[in-house]
Amino acid sequence: MTDLARADTAERPRADRVPNALRRAAPALLAYAAIRALGVVVLAVWSAANGKDWHTLLAARWDALWYTRVAEQGYGYTVHLADGDVHSNLAFFPLLPWLERGLSALLPLSAADAGLVVSWTASLGAAWALYATGERLHGPRAGVALAALWAAVPVGIVQSMAYSESLFTALAAGGVLCVLSGRWVTAGVLASLAGLTRPVGAAVVAAVWITAAVTLWRARPEGDGVRAIPWGRHRRMLLGVLLAPLGWLGYVLWVGARQGSLTGYFDVQGGWGNGFDGGLAFGRFIRDQLAGPAFLAGLALLIGVALLVWLYVRTARRGQPLPLLVYCGVVVLLALTAKGYFGSKPRLLMPAYPLLLPAAAALARWRPGRAWSLIGVIAAGSAVYGAFWLNGSGPP
Repeated sequence: MTDLARADTAERPRADRVPNALRRAAPALLAYAAIRALGVVVLAVWSAANGKDWHTLLAARWDALWYTRVAEQGYGYTVHLADGDVHSNLAFFPLLPWLERGLSALLPLSAADAGLVVSWTASLGAAWALYATGERLHGPRAGVALAALWAAVPVGIVQSMAYSESLFTALAAGGVLCVLSGRWVTAGVLASLAGLTRPVGAAVVAAVWITAAVTLWRARPEGDGVRAIPWGRHRRMLLGVLLAPLGWLGYVLWVGARQGSLTGYFDVQGGWGNGFDGGLAFGRFIRDQLAGPAFLAGLALLIGVALLVWLYVRTARRGQPLPLLVYCGVVVLLALTAKGYFGSKPRLLMPAYPLLLPAAAALARWRPGRAWSLIGVIAAGSAVYGAFWLNGSGPP
């Protein structure tokens, strides 16, 4: 066999890898697309009945307006509110508006419509990564169930909005999957891009760093210390570790330089009333709900928090791999310890897809008809809730 023939034989499996993976993921992508399409259709019908435009609700309300303004005008826009709060668009990480600007320059699309295209495309990428994760851990049926369950979470309509959650989840899930499969450089690149998308990109960095540290520690000869770690055999891992924080750290430092303060980004978040206080503000909010006329709402919140903690503990006890545990734990921790508008917490928790893995694994063991009947009911409830939510208070 000639060298050229050998090279062709070696490269063919690699060239076929993506098409084969896409074929395996096709049922998950179809299920995901069907559930999200149902959500958009119900939203369109509900909005028409209320005299509202579904397209505006998805592309030109709340945070989507801020992203569009960054795409069209760049950074520097600030709103001073009567209560003293200062809302600066520096609070919004740049990858989504960069993509909106680039896409609208290439195609006859407004920045808002480009945001929808990015979000819808990225949501399919996220579904693909979730399928691959479920398939790797529990088999193909669990992968399909995981993608479908994520599409049908109560606030799943956000995945179809010109928001950054779908883009972030696609990058984060892809990065964590690469850590699971030992593709460290790709994991570092995806972690860096996730860090350019949302502040919670730090969770992906943590998954890369902690998993790398544990892997290196276990690679040392038994009984020896740090000096015995075979650093030279893990160059790609170390490169991924170095790449992972560049996006998040780069943007935070850039905002700090622009604001003239090392804590500039966190000061900007403070102007929005955001920040992290260990969950004290959220705890007081639940306490006030329980002590007032909104007792049932407070009780529901308390039950919701307890359910989240129980789900996380359950995933840990089931032996979920370390990268998923670290990533999910940081996402949940940051969401629950953040102060600010508490109605945003379900949206902030949406990237915590590993919490759905036990349910996906359980559904994979059911008969298909029974499993899909349950997923269908959940998807219908999500569609109705999403339409009600966006036609009401919406996801600020």
